[in-house]
Amino acid sequence: MQVTETSSEGLKREFQVVIPAETINGEVDARLTQLAPTIQMPGFRPGKVPVALLKKRYGPSVMGEVLEKTVNETSQKTLDERDLRAATQPQIEITKFDEGGDLEFSMVVDIMPEITPIDFSTLELERLTAEPGDSDLDEAIGKLASQHKSSEPIKRKRKSKSGDIVVINFKGMVDGVAFDGGAAEGHHLELGSGTFIPGFEEQLIGVNAEDKLDVKVTFPEDYGQATLAGKEAVFETEVTEIRETTDPKIDDEFAKLFGMDDLDTLKEAIKGQLSQEYVGAARTKLKRTLLDTLEKQHSFEVPDGMVQAEYDAICQAVNPQQHDHDHDHDHDHDHEHHHHAADEKLSDEDKAEYRGIAERRVRLGLLLQEVGRLNNISIGDEEVARAIYQEASKYPGQEQQVVQFYQQNAQAQANIRAPLLEDKIVDFIVEMAKVTDKTVSAEELFKEEDESADEEKSEKKAAAKKPAAKKKAPAKKSAAKKKETDDAAEG
Repeated sequence: MQVTETSSEGLKREFQVVIPAETINGEVDARLTQLAPTIQMPGFRPGKVPVALLKKRYGPSVMGEVLEKTVNETSQKTLDERDLRAATQPQIEITKFDEGGDLEFSMVVDIMPEITPIDFSTLELERLTAEPGDSDLDEAIGKLASQHKSSEPIKRKRKSKSGDIVVINFKGMVDGVAFDGGAAEGHHLELGSGTFIPGFEEQLIGVNAEDKLDVKVTFPEDYGQATLAGKEAVFETEVTEIRETTDPKIDDEFAKLFGMDDLDTLKEAIKGQLSQEYVGAARTKLKRTLLDTLEKQHSFEVPDGMVQAEYDAICQAVNPQQHDHDHDHDHDHDHEHHHHAADEKLSDEDKAEYRGIAERRVRLGLLLQEVGRLNNISIGDEEVARAIYQEASKYPGQEQQVVQFYQQNAQAQANIRAPLLEDKIVDFIVEMAKVTDKTVSAEELFKEEDESADEEKSEKKAAAKKPAAKKKAPAKKSAAKKKETDDAAEG
């Protein structure tokens, strides 16, 4: 094997590797010898077929397997001999190979930077903690009550106003033709709730019971049902009743709605739930503080390829409509164009901010990975299994399918393992640091800091730029809601 380093720039390395023809032939012979006992050919006893004959018959089909194995082994050997650790999957391109000739290939790889973690016992961290007070408990119960409002008919005759519930019969038409799912009888609609398409509810404010009117609306351009998107519609509507919402009385009977014996038991359960939320928020805040501190105290170069991939992922999350239309192109030749596609609708300010966030994420990711490696921190299969069962329990009745999905999907398992490992490494660092607890109010615990991590700001910006949730029309409601996640925050 002859290896030439053709380029060394920052953390990027490029090599040209030549493997002599005799090495390839030797590998093919070895593989055929290994297969020989299982190959049957007329006129020969099993295992007695001459290698030359096997080579003529089966050589070409074995060659692909041999080339792949040889390239993988020699590329790893190239890195091992130079004491280099790959940060990304090496990009390999066979530049020359003719049957019976030498094999030549090029390898481009981002290598791991030199990372020296600081002495974690020198870290000083403040952990905010809070206990739910009476006012927090009252607020939580108030929210619960508002979600379980009942309604009663209005006591004296008046026009409808925002917040009322109107009971309506309606029939929708586009171009004079009724459409599927556009009609209902006795539908309870809360005015101002935004559950129907824009413009619908507003036209029912200021009407009387028994009024009949035509509600004219235009379906949004991005409406889920393509046949209705952007279309003008008329809903023949009859208001049969106007009702006003009433807050439920918070007593033992109210508690029984939630399967509790009495109000005290309900309060106890809610208090426990709030405490859990506060512990989670405190942990998230401490983790964010730790990551900010670690980033300030570690300076090392990060691989461009990893930063670019992370940057593209952020741009895609911020602007999911922008499809990567260069997907089929050769990445090396079209890299600039491909890069342009991911962020083409962003301002220069946003580009700079997202690139900074991408670099921060990669740097912190590599640092935590290195801390885990140096301290032999890993996640066992039973921990992954436990997390999978926990995830499955969120889908009552479908637990079996969820577990099966994870068992059969290596990438999905990796997505479960990664955050578990990250949390374990964070706990390891926190354990070594000097941590002081500070009791604060719930308001302060959940308050977003102005100078909070870039990650957080990016998440807000990314969320703000996402399309607002589509309003449901009086047409068929979609059962499946697209779950959009933007995992911008490390925390």
